[in-house]
Amino acid sequence: MPKQEEGRINQPMTPEEVDPEQKRAQKEELLREGNNLTANPGDRIDDSMSIEEKAKQVAVDAPDITGDHITVPTYFVVDEPDGSQKALHHVKDAEEISDVIRMARVNEDGEREWR
Repeated sequence: MPKQEEGRINQPMTPEEVDPEQKRAQKEELLREGNNLTANPGDRIDDSMSIEEKAKQVAVDAPDITGDHITVPTYFVVDEPDGSQKALHHVKDAEEISDVIRMARVNEDGEREWR
């Protein structure tokens, strides 16, 4: 599992960091439902989940065409300028994720500056 820094939410970014129970449940659903699914099990939005639960949800955990194993979180947890954190869905909130990336800059001391 990812190392948790105090006050920070860490997300799985490698196959080894993905919760084995989540992997098993998604694989079982894909095998059971096959082409009847309207969305990848990892892409589902559940507003009842806490930000910590959303941070652990993985949309993609599979090899790509090059053979590299790709892990993509369903939600990207971002720091807001006021210090709070927000979970943005990688599809539904893609435009806002792009806006956050454009707004966040790092100064010479490695501190994030918002513009």
